[in-house]
Amino acid sequence: MFENLIGLVAIIALFVIISRQQNRIGLIERELGALRSLVLSGAAPKPTEQAAADGKLDEAPVAVAAADIASPAAGEPITAQGPATEVEALTGEVLAGPWNAGEAAQKATEPAAPAAAAKAARRSDVETALGTRWAVWVGGIALALGGLFLIRYTIEAGIFGPGVRLTMAAVLGVVLVAAGEFIRRTGFKVPVQGAAGAYIPAVLTAAGAFILFGAVYAAHGIYGFIGPALAFTLLGAIGIATIAAALVHGQALAGIGLVGAIVTPMLVAPQAPNPWALFGYLAIVLAATGVIARMRDWKLLMAAAFAGTGIWTVLYMMDAPGASLSAILFIDAVTLAVLAFAWLGRRGGETDPAKAFDWPSIVPGLFIAFSALGLSVDPVFAAAGYALPGAVLLAAMVAVALYRPLALPLLYAAGLATALIYLGIIPPTSITSDFSNGVLGVDGSPLAIANTLTLRIGLALGLVFIGAGLWAARRFAAATQIRAASWAAWGVVVPLVILLALWLTFGDLDRDFAYAAVAALLVVVFAAGGEWVARAEEPPLKGGMAVSFALGGAAVAGLLMLHMAYDSGWTTVLLGAATIMPALATRWRSYPVLGWIAVGAVIAVLGRVAFDPTIVGAEFLSRTPVFNWLLLGYGIPALAFGFTAWQLARTTNGRPRLAMEAAATLFALLTIAMLVRHAMHGGIINSDAPTLAEQAIYTLIAIGAGAILVAIDRRSPSSVLRYGSMAAGVVSAAFVIVQHFLVLDPLFTDESTGRIPVFNLVFLAYLLPAVAAGGLALYARGKRPKWYSAMLALVAALLAFAYATLSVRRLFKGEFIGLWSGLGQLETYTYSALWLVIGVALLTGGVWLRSQVLRVASAVLIAVAVLKVFLFDMSELEGVLRALSFIGLGAVLIGIGLFYQRLLTRAARETVSVGEQ
Repeated sequence: MFENLIGLVAIIALFVIISRQQNRIGLIERELGALRSLVLSGAAPKPTEQAAADGKLDEAPVAVAAADIASPAAGEPITAQGPATEVEALTGEVLAGPWNAGEAAQKATEPAAPAAAAKAARRSDVETALGTRWAVWVGGIALALGGLFLIRYTIEAGIFGPGVRLTMAAVLGVVLVAAGEFIRRTGFKVPVQGAAGAYIPAVLTAAGAFILFGAVYAAHGIYGFIGPALAFTLLGAIGIATIAAALVHGQALAGIGLVGAIVTPMLVAPQAPNPWALFGYLAIVLAATGVIARMRDWKLLMAAAFAGTGIWTVLYMMDAPGASLSAILFIDAVTLAVLAFAWLGRRGGETDPAKAFDWPSIVPGLFIAFSALGLSVDPVFAAAGYALPGAVLLAAMVAVALYRPLALPLLYAAGLATALIYLGIIPPTSITSDFSNGVLGVDGSPLAIANTLTLRIGLALGLVFIGAGLWAARRFAAATQIRAASWAAWGVVVPLVILLALWLTFGDLDRDFAYAAVAALLVVVFAAGGEWVARAEEPPLKGGMAVSFALGGAAVAGLLMLHMAYDSGWTTVLLGAATIMPALATRWRSYPVLGWIAVGAVIAVLGRVAFDPTIVGAEFLSRTPVFNWLLLGYGIPALAFGFTAWQLARTTNGRPRLAMEAAATLFALLTIAMLVRHAMHGGIINSDAPTLAEQAIYTLIAIGAGAILVAIDRRSPSSVLRYGSMAAGVVSAAFVIVQHFLVLDPLFTDESTGRIPVFNLVFLAYLLPAVAAGGLALYARGKRPKWYSAMLALVAALLAFAYATLSVRRLFKGEFIGLWSGLGQLETYTYSALWLVIGVALLTGGVWLRSQVLRVASAVLIAVAVLKVFLFDMSELEGVLRALSFIGLGAVLIGIGLFYQRLLTRAARETVSVGEQ
């Protein structure tokens, strides 16, 4: 089907070419003769003079002789940006095809409508594409494939012997190459702008080279007519000839020849080929392509060559049982050699900050890293002991990246492959813990084989990445920060991943001092390396990205050291205290990363306490109030965070300081809250929902924290303290609304309020928070937004109302005040009287404090009392209580009215007196 389609397209293209050929040649000759006569006679004005006369220099056409078109042998004949012909210059437009020359000349003398001109251009472009470009491309492909298909047909039909078939193929290839060279040397030029990509000599030469590659390869790899030495010699000769032709004919020949060379083994020998013949052939093709690509800086061609070789390598490795390690290592070594010595040889850009890497290097990096990954992880290769050659490939990639700075993608590929290899040896299932016995274990099967060789290879690769990473980071620190940061990053990431994987696989997860010692050594190496790199910066000791990666790696290594050497409790305590070290370091070095290292330690401590809030495990937590692991696990980090914030405020300042202030505040609150919960529950902090008494303490802590933060912010202004204080107030208000009034309200839970008349649960849960919220609202006035003070004042009023109401309820019902115990008449009347008294008190306080919130609250409460009297008391109360209820309500309302009238009268008098003055 494919062959028929190619034949049909070729026939159509050839028919179009033959039918137009004579007309085109005649038109071109007549037009060139007329134009040459005009130029020689001087009748035509010079373009610059005509443009100057018209005042439109940018619209003047440029006359260029047809003979000035660059010769293929002298430059780049296949580029589409070639100069225009004489016909195009004098007509002032680019012609789509030579057969339209007559029409174009006529349109040059007569003004034409823009729409008609655009329509003609579109029609001629389609015709040009069909006759000048598509026909040439399809014809070249058809010639190349036709030669190969002819060989296959003779093989399948048995028409000729192998020698005759190969001779026919070689003759066809030579004829095509000779035809292309003959057409080029006889003065062939592309007559139409836009058709330069279909340069016929290059297409014919590419088709011939395509067939010759296949013939030589079949003579060696299939029939064995020639030995490896002669086959490699012939293939090398064809490759050199293709390079020479590509340098003359342009990139089109190189690209087509590359595709043909890569596909040739598959078309001629569909079965599995001889690996050495295959990879020897690919090595020659890759080397030839590398040379020509470097000479002309054809990046896409080089990337395609690397991709083709890499795809063949991957396909070969997929047949793991029959794959040859030597062949794989050979083609990977050739790929690295071509990259380092052919493609990147004597190329600029190593010291150019704007050119951090060469993008074609990404392709070989990915495929070679895949080879190393397969040799190390695949069960068949790993069982055969191929992990060591895989590690050698990774080290070679690092070496090439170090030797050729533009090959930076090799470093990324090698680092990623190494990390994936060692992450693969970690058991993928969950980490199990048994705190009752104080042990931590891992249960599961690893994805990759781990043995003593894996351990040794990991140590060797870790040293390679550390040494190369820090040395290269220092080398590029002053010139190219991206390269320096990349080397420093992989120089710390890979060793840390290897250490973590080896510890989880071979070490003791409960406590392992050997791995802890290695982690401590990494802390020293990374810290010293960061200082070494910083001294080479420009200006020195500015703490750029490379230094940040090195010091960040030291911090992570320190974190691993603590986890490896200490148990859960001391890890949390020491990790929190470790934030002091980078803060103290800011006294000598102003590296920006130091503050963020402290913030990273905070995040690690938060993760630890979230994983185990008891710090040491519920079974090992002492029941002694206050003086237990909770005080150490939360209190010491809180103090350390506070000191770190204080130190950063005096050195670097900035966002890390604000984050440390927030962390210190948070852990101070957590310390108090966890100690309260521990004491309230008899040493158990992981019980069910807290009681109202415990929740009341949390609410008081939140309100107190808000007040403390406001006070501190007054002395040392900070956005963290400002917003943190308001957050504490909002949290306390949420506690009151949700917990005190809904979830834990003794009216709904029927919880015991205690036997003591005054100092009971109602006092603790409602009156004390009311006083605290009211005090904070008063203290925050003028220091915080109005809505904040108003919110706290409203919360205080609600708590005071709840305390008074619940106190009356307790007076009548005793210790348990649940709603289901009913209401008495005297109790009902007492509520009405009490709410009126509280309303009047709120009104008085609102006037005295000039608080609109309290006045509005009093109005709402009195309105509730009015509704209660008219809707509830009228039906439920009897006798004197009903009368007293209405009498009291009326007296209070009249008193309030009199109070407001006097207040407004006094305000009016003051306004008049001020106006008279």
